Amino acid sequence: MVAPAPSTGMRSSAAASELGVRTSGASVRLLLFSDLHLDTPYRWATPAAARDRRRMLRETLRRIAQLAGELGVEALCCGGDLYEHERFSPDTGELLRATFAELAPLPVVIAPGNHDWYGPASLYQQVDWSENVHVFSDDRLTPLSLADGLTLWGAAHRAPASTRNFLDGFRPERGGVHLALFHGSEQAGFAFQEQGKVPHAPFRAEQIPASGLHHAMLGHFHTPADRQWHTYPGNPDPLEFGEQGERGAVLITVGTDGTVSRERHPVAASTVGDVTVNLDGVTHSGQILERIHEALVPCEGFVRVTLTGEIGPDVDLRPEDVRQERVAPHLTGVVARLGALSVAYDLDTLAEERTVRGQFVRDVLGAVDLTEERRRRVLVTGLRALDGRVDLEVR
Repeated sequence: MVAPAPSTGMRSSAAASELGVRTSGASVRLLLFSDLHLDTPYRWATPAAARDRRRMLRETLRRIAQLAGELGVEALCCGGDLYEHERFSPDTGELLRATFAELAPLPVVIAPGNHDWYGPASLYQQVDWSENVHVFSDDRLTPLSLADGLTLWGAAHRAPASTRNFLDGFRPERGGVHLALFHGSEQAGFAFQEQGKVPHAPFRAEQIPASGLHHAMLGHFHTPADRQWHTYPGNPDPLEFGEQGERGAVLITVGTDGTVSRERHPVAASTVGDVTVNLDGVTHSGQILERIHEALVPCEGFVRVTLTGEIGPDVDLRPEDVRQERVAPHLTGVVARLGALSVAYDLDTLAEERTVRGQFVRDVLGAVDLTEERRRRVLVTGLRALDGRVDLEVR
């Protein structure tokens, strides 16, 4: 393991252990967010649209900071993946430094995740942070006192993969209320997350109370979750289409007995939506654009259009022709994809032709070893090929 280089502005562990301590017998209010993913590439978008999407993430960060001030919380907590390690720039570092410095003396506490992992080349080591910022740097849970009788335990990913379970063998060595802040995968909830999610720092929910913690504030899962022992705020601004759940920043109120109440606040600077457009009966490409335009009139933000239905055999359908400026100039962007789309061939008429095409249709219709779905796909694929058409994927 590589030892961390000296920090250029982050408080030392000894100093940070008393960051923001206040004497209080009342409840403590914390604002939690995670998985903002500043500088994410948005590979599904055009370069211009991707740049606009990244600008929206920065606006969302501003909204989170503003919300922390409005709510009067005792600390702003980030559960990791604040930025993308492979893509961050000095401009990103200055954005974060300035945003968090403006919150001083409000403590800002960060537990690096697998995308913003803590290492010698990380942004966390390069920024001259203000005194109110604390970044956990150990790959084990270490304490931070936020109020009399309340300790926040946090840990950092020190590599982009293979981070162990932070809760294995952990027990607080002091009394009072104990919270955790880290980036990890609760194993029972993994099946409910987005496709392709990797289980970094996996743990079991029952380990939280068993270890002596009252609650865990977490990052990594983009689908929000409010569970008995832990909270996932979800990514605060859309990263993909089809995201489900009430995501944003979570106001967590911690009682003197360790009980937790939660209140979700939307902070997204943009919207991303899905629209399905049925193309039944369309006979030329102009009708496609007309139907898409009609469907997008009430929409806002960035929209993915899924094209379905049965179209005429002569229709020239190309998803790249569905450009935002043509079908919905009022939107931020439009992405089109093919859904359950098929071609309406008159097979009875084609089968009567005394042509290669007619013989092909007769042969496929007479095949006894094909299911109806397979027969349809073979017919459409073959007929499109015979017509020299490659503009429509057969589904």
